[in-house]
Amino acid sequence: MSTNNDGPDAGHRRPEGVTDTTVEALGALSKALETTERARGHLYSFHQLTGGADLELDRAVRLLREAGHDGWADRVQQEIVGRNVIPGRWTFQIVEDYNRTYYEPFKRVERQALDDLADGRDHLYEAEMKEARRTPGHPDHTARPDSPRTGHTE
Repeated sequence: MSTNNDGPDAGHRRPEGVTDTTVEALGALSKALETTERARGHLYSFHQLTGGADLELDRAVRLLREAGHDGWADRVQQEIVGRNVIPGRWTFQIVEDYNRTYYEPFKRVERQALDDLADGRDHLYEAEMKEARRTPGHPDHTARPDSPRTGHTE
């Protein structure tokens, strides 16, 4: 028998009238946003790695000069240091454009869909999956941190 704190918390229970297909659709939308979050992280990695490489060029130029290769030092300094990664853009501008043009609108639409279709409740698909996969009574399969930990022991 369930107690008040067995099962998902109110914020992860399906609102009345929300269909399986709606829960699945919102789950897919959230998964797509999570993938976009990962892509955005890679974009920040690209930004930081490229910036770090550009700063390391200062050392390369200095060492080329110390080694007596002024021509190569000049060439690296003039052709590569501070170079745009795409026409007119450094990586920070690419990040800004991505955030403004794609990421922020995507995040806004996903939030509005959750608000409109599921009373703002996140992760309903995952919460229901968790409920379906839990072993009732197992202390390591509780629904929430405040659920009673009774049952199986090792």
